[in-house]
Amino acid sequence: MITNTELEHKGNLYPTGLISYEHDQDSINFITKNGVRLQLTILRDNMIRFRYTTNGIFEDDFSYAVDEDHPHGFNQLKVEEDQTHIIITTEKFICKVARDDIRVGMYTLEGKPIVEDELGFHWEESFEFGGNFVKMSKASRDQENFFGLGDKPTNFNLKGKRLSLWNTDQYAYGKDTVELYKAVPFYMGLHNNLSYGIFFDNTFKTHFDFCHERRNVTSFWADGGEMNYYFIYGPQMSDVLTTYTDLTGKPELPPMWALGFHQCKWSYYPESKVKEIASKFRELNFPCDAIYLDIDYMDGFRCFTWNKEYFPDPKRMVKELEEDGFKTVAIIDPGIKIDLNYSVFKEALENDYFCRRADGPYMRGKVWPGECYFPDFTNPEVREWWSGLYRELIGDIGVKGIWNDMNEPAVMEVPGKTFPLDVRHEYDGNRCSHRKAHNIYGMQMARSTYEGVKKFNFPKRPFIITRANYSGGQRYTSTWTGDNIATWEHLWLANVQIQRLCMSGMSFAGSDIGGFAEQPSGELYTRWLQLGIFHPFCRVHSSGDHGEQEPWFFGEEVLEITRKYVELRYQLLPYLYTAFYKYVQEGMPILKPLVYFDQEDVQTHYRSDEFIFGNKILVCPVQEPNVQGRRMYIPRGKWYNFWNDKLITGGREMYIDAPLDIIPIFIKEGALIPKYPVQQYVDEKKLEQINLDLYYKLGKETSDFYEDAHDGYEYRQNVYSLRTFKLTGKEDEVILQQHKSGKYSAPYSTFKLKLHGIPFEIKRVFYENEEVTLEDLQYNAEENSMIIDKDFSELHLVG
Repeated sequence: MITNTELEHKGNLYPTGLISYEHDQDSINFITKNGVRLQLTILRDNMIRFRYTTNGIFEDDFSYAVDEDHPHGFNQLKVEEDQTHIIITTEKFICKVARDDIRVGMYTLEGKPIVEDELGFHWEESFEFGGNFVKMSKASRDQENFFGLGDKPTNFNLKGKRLSLWNTDQYAYGKDTVELYKAVPFYMGLHNNLSYGIFFDNTFKTHFDFCHERRNVTSFWADGGEMNYYFIYGPQMSDVLTTYTDLTGKPELPPMWALGFHQCKWSYYPESKVKEIASKFRELNFPCDAIYLDIDYMDGFRCFTWNKEYFPDPKRMVKELEEDGFKTVAIIDPGIKIDLNYSVFKEALENDYFCRRADGPYMRGKVWPGECYFPDFTNPEVREWWSGLYRELIGDIGVKGIWNDMNEPAVMEVPGKTFPLDVRHEYDGNRCSHRKAHNIYGMQMARSTYEGVKKFNFPKRPFIITRANYSGGQRYTSTWTGDNIATWEHLWLANVQIQRLCMSGMSFAGSDIGGFAEQPSGELYTRWLQLGIFHPFCRVHSSGDHGEQEPWFFGEEVLEITRKYVELRYQLLPYLYTAFYKYVQEGMPILKPLVYFDQEDVQTHYRSDEFIFGNKILVCPVQEPNVQGRRMYIPRGKWYNFWNDKLITGGREMYIDAPLDIIPIFIKEGALIPKYPVQQYVDEKKLEQINLDLYYKLGKETSDFYEDAHDGYEYRQNVYSLRTFKLTGKEDEVILQQHKSGKYSAPYSTFKLKLHGIPFEIKRVFYENEEVTLEDLQYNAEENSMIIDKDFSELHLVG
């Protein structure tokens, strides 16, 4: 591998002297004296794409990451020149390209630097593999900080870090492990309250240096392929992230049951064990929506088969579980056992669907079934075939979700734990070696799985989870952080990793609650579950080698506390579902790190414990043993303590009590939080009334509440309900207004409006512009609550 230092000091090449440039609609093309070409393409007012080639010819323009339907178009583009630069101006920024070496600088319209090339583009020929090592270096500003890169298990702020992206099966990984399961080559820089993003769309092994080697230089490079990156300007981080998510795509809404509590283990078998676990959840009134089947449900670990000894009638079992409110999720791996009596293997062999080595033979590797061949998911014909294999599992047996694992791809007992680099791939008509296809292999498997589950589960929505992924994979699947360990450090890592994934466009993510490897104490399990109920994907998963990890295993105290928090998760499902809607519609992350929430406050640039769940709830997990409280940072504004309604002013660090049954939770003033009654699984009960918790604010605040049928696709035909609540608080008056859009009619008829923090005694009430009494609204003084129609327009409470 060529290192950062070698690329900069080993006689590598740089573009020299501009010969000419040409402006053609949305693109500007530059040609230099030594044959380097630069193509700039303006995609949006705040986004520009840079492509470099060293031989005058660009590769075919193909990307798995970029959504074909991504929004593009701009309002203004002006190209000018002076003696030293070509100057490109959009509605949002100025781009300057130097004549002598085509180094690029990006500036605000007022001329403030956003990011500038240091050495800029340079490269070195790869004599071993052909092609080039390509590199870009940028000058870093003072006080600049960096965020993103997917699931990296390291400090949230990447300043001073050096990391690589090469999807790797890392059992029991540790803090600062350089390579993990996902490759998300996107990061955001922030300085002087200006935020920008860089998306380096290169699927080879890529590297990022955030001022690690040189204090004021940030660089990114790849072991092959093209220097092809996108610059996205904010100035707010929210602008950058939503534009990136628009570019790489957003998922469809999941079924609401996928947001419930899930229980998993390697492995629940035979059928009697699965039924025992399910029955225990219901017996203890512990909510749960899904039970997972790991590899032991298969016949000899052959994908798409069942072990008839363990599961004699899987269709009946799945049906009985569903009748009791449990969805069944089954694992599928990419390795196909070499067995001529195995129909899946035989079909793939006859159709030449397996990956081959460079000199012709099929790539062979050992995974759970033993010796396996591996489908080439970069071949659209293979993806179509693979998606069809789900007909029986999903369409006939009734499994509701699929879990793709080992798809980095992971291979046992070989150096590097993956395919040899000479393995060839179709790459959708752009044939290549595994050096290029490795990082997208798992993504394309998940894509094919998504297409199959969607086809055979229709008209219900699909649910897919994958371990390996690449930018854009969020269009098809949820994810988790892989084989973690039952330690306090990994609880801290889980918190950081999920925030980082949300800041990288992949919000539907969670960790193995309690740790996959080793055995947690009851205290660690409790603290982890308290965090996990606020993660978009909420699943307990553990290795069968280290004891039990069901909530009742740790004793009565842990059972009571964890049930309380899972019940809270189910109460907050409408709030979480609304946050997911915002993610799907606008690319807004479901979890918001404090720096995203308030980038102007420099304190937030270095905080990673605290985060915002949705838009209105502040959470700070306890991440140390044997403590009864912790210090945490409260962001600017005013926040209500969820547990006692005490109002505090933020912009400071403070000590918060947190005995074992308490995780610090705060509600933003002015919020309206919708809550369901506690259910044992999604849609167990017909909803007759739901709660709306109103938190008083002196001033104005809006809150949204999205609803639909919780599954299916009617919402795409406008059969949904989006309620926007506008709160106006005065010293002696509260005005609550509601605007509703969409055709969905919720089954309940009323809201129970619970008032928090109202600073005056209510003396008069105006409801739909008519004065009524508190008794008319069934006012409960003890709860400080009243009943109002779900479709009310306006409510005035006057002191």
